[in-house]
Amino acid sequence: MNALLFERPVWFATGPLVLEEEAQEMEDISYHRPVLAAEVVELLAPRPGSLVVDATCGGGGHSEAILRTGADVLALDQDPEAVQHATEHLARFGGRVTLRRANFRHVDKVLDLGVSSRQLENAQRGFSMMRNGPLDMRMDPQNDLTAASIVNNYTEEELTRLFRDLGEEPAARRIASLIVKERKTAPFQETLSLARAIEKVVGRYGRRHPATQVFQALRMEVNDELGALASGLRILTERLEPGARLAVIAFHSLEDRIVKNFLRDRSREWLDRPEWPEPRRNPEYDLKLITPKPVEPGEEEQRANPRSRSAKLRVAEKIK
Repeated sequence: MNALLFERPVWFATGPLVLEEEAQEMEDISYHRPVLAAEVVELLAPRPGSLVVDATCGGGGHSEAILRTGADVLALDQDPEAVQHATEHLARFGGRVTLRRANFRHVDKVLDLGVSSRQLENAQRGFSMMRNGPLDMRMDPQNDLTAASIVNNYTEEELTRLFRDLGEEPAARRIASLIVKERKTAPFQETLSLARAIEKVVGRYGRRHPATQVFQALRMEVNDELGALASGLRILTERLEPGARLAVIAFHSLEDRIVKNFLRDRSREWLDRPEWPEPRRNPEYDLKLITPKPVEPGEEEQRANPRSRSAKLRVAEKIK
């Protein structure tokens, strides 16, 4: 693989990669603007004829920017609607782009993790707090677990831990307690009924919806986003050849922590512990950090695209 891009995280990779041939009526809402697109292209440095894997293609914005450099793109997404949209959007590039419906954690079958603005605003997918829809939140409609099954079946302690750990919600315990109480009368089946219940506990202050962090936690749990990220990082790094680059854009502090620690641990040549007589070589040393600190959007991009504010881009290069 020549390059890999991964968003929400967004992943890209550039360089030689061993690829296997096979991998295993909505609202008029646009996909989000690609975040840090210029920085991704600069740091991945794709060349004409190189292969870039966009592991969460979404609307195809990053893929388009990379294709314009002359590189070829293999674009993946687990959302069939995203794949259809990107197929139409990138059709003019012909055979230089290949799209597959796949989750990056199954890289050995083809080579996602991510959620776009279009998904978040589409009521029928169950991500929206502003438009009513089924309490679903599956990025891959073939998965069994839904947000409704979590809300209606997890224990109060499990919900508290979920909202606290993945949503970083200060009122996690109070929200979980109310959900367990209200679901005894009527199970939660729609997004607005859940959002209104949360608002009763948290209240509404400013522009941020009070249910934002709980909905984030549910989405991450339904789609096992942190688990997919951890396994995807490991699998994709193993598939890269020397000189290839891996880029990850994370939008959540827990995601960024996983990426930061993974790249740090794989870029240390030597390990040392107090109980050891001398430092030892790191058996997992195979990366070089290209961005010692994360790259973040500038003020101009943040003004034009407020959702980019939390984005952090980290890039590393495979060295062996």
